[in-house]
Amino acid sequence: MLDEVEWTTRRSAHREHVDALVGAYAEGRRHGRSHPVLDFLFTYYNLKPGLLRRWSPGFGTVLTGAGADDFVGSTGFEVDRSFEQSAVRVSDEFLVRRRSTLEFVEHLTRVTAAREPVLRCFGLHEWAMVYRGDPASVRHDVPLRLGPAATDRVVESAQLGCTHYDAFRFFTPEAAPLNARVLARADQLRLEQPGCLHANMDLYKWCTKLAPLVPSDLVLRCFELALRARELDMRASPYDLRDLGYTPVEIETAAGRAEYVRAQATVSAEAAPLREEVSLLCRRLLAYQ
Repeated sequence: MLDEVEWTTRRSAHREHVDALVGAYAEGRRHGRSHPVLDFLFTYYNLKPGLLRRWSPGFGTVLTGAGADDFVGSTGFEVDRSFEQSAVRVSDEFLVRRRSTLEFVEHLTRVTAAREPVLRCFGLHEWAMVYRGDPASVRHDVPLRLGPAATDRVVESAQLGCTHYDAFRFFTPEAAPLNARVLARADQLRLEQPGCLHANMDLYKWCTKLAPLVPSDLVLRCFELALRARELDMRASPYDLRDLGYTPVEIETAAGRAEYVRAQATVSAEAAPLREEVSLLCRRLLAYQ
């Protein structure tokens, strides 16, 4: 149970942290400006920056005080009538409704953590998404760093080894057969591995799908990891993002590939305790039911 002083302090700190991370980006969005790196975290994952600011203590914590009435009507919250004063909490009914998602996320995070990281994909999924594509229809409104022809040669000279279906499904039709395996949705539970940048970014996605059952502190730590992973993802991409302040990781060179593997290993190591925390939380919530 948290009294009003405690939970309002935590909520304010959470909002300030979010604003420090994405405040300038959110302001740009309000003025219609796009961002080829950061948009992904809010459009593909379908969570507006304003929603990231919403704070929750997670399931099992009661918020007391007159201000707790602010949560009434928010998704997942209910009045807790076992207290004489105003009190709210995430409802048991909401927990039941999220059971299938909890089961899937627990299974996925557990089997992913049990596998060895694969660290030599070199971020080529972004290259495969533009391979032999129409230059006028690239995914981002920024130029290709090497130009279309040289970009295609990088893909043709490499062995594509993507293990993440939600990246693979955006490969161009010409690139898909070049992957070591043609992936299907059913492969996710069999092939997801902890070295994959996108699998690690997805920890943020799973937390948001389970919110407000998940404490906002965990959501935000997974978001920060996703932010670092996304920056590496796009620095190693074929796009020229130097005007936006992103130094390229030149994976077409031996030095660039080595740099990518080191950075990818760092992200994987940072993701490991977060994945375990998400998995453990899912198990605890499922056990409660």
